Amino acid sequence: MQQIALDIGLSAGPTVTNFFAGPNEAALKHLELWIGAKGSAHNRSPVPTYFWGPEGSGKSHLLKAAREALREQGARVGWMDATVLEPVEFDEGWAAVLMDDVHLYTAEQQHMAFNWFVNAQTHQRPVLAAGELAPVELKLRDDLRTRLGWGHIFGLQLLSEPERRSVLRQAADARGVFLSDEVMDFMLNRFSRDLGSLMELLELMDGYALQTQRAITIPMIKAMLDNQ
Repeated sequence: MQQIALDIGLSAGPTVTNFFAGPNEAALKHLELWIGAKGSAHNRSPVPTYFWGPEGSGKSHLLKAAREALREQGARVGWMDATVLEPVEFDEGWAAVLMDDVHLYTAEQQHMAFNWFVNAQTHQRPVLAAGELAPVELKLRDDLRTRLGWGHIFGLQLLSEPERRSVLRQAADARGVFLSDEVMDFMLNRFSRDLGSLMELLELMDGYALQTQRAITIPMIKAMLDNQ
């Protein structure tokens, strides 16, 4: 059965508080401690951190949560992902360097990522990076791959289906929304199964149900999608 990927964006954006850790508690705790080092960038350890795991495991969520947390602290960061085709030069004013989807980097992006890494080490700025593969398996230039692999490394896992069901049930209960087993099955079988997309779908369903004064049922979900 074809899955539907929602491309609307979480209204609240990724944060550490809306990251459902499950088996990835160690990675979350590490990032919470890292973010908690407020003030000067020199309060944070310059040792790099690398998150890796399959799509939907939450690695990009953690990087974006870190970026938002630093912005709230008034800090500027360097950000690069696979969509940044012309990355800028390293800026000494950055409090940290964040690099997402490194497994997809082009030769030019790899060159700039290595440059950022060297400058970050020189200026004692921390690096957070993420990719789908463990450092040793990355098909990147050796000098970049080895640097990604020498610091803190966390392998992230997808939440199991029971864990996803439990999180959805708790989130629905917090909203005062009833999700039948039939609706839950429909959500898990027909939509992107990563938790961020499922929580986004729940938010949309709740809003549409309130707007139309309807209970959340499969026909209601289909009507909502028809009106998108």
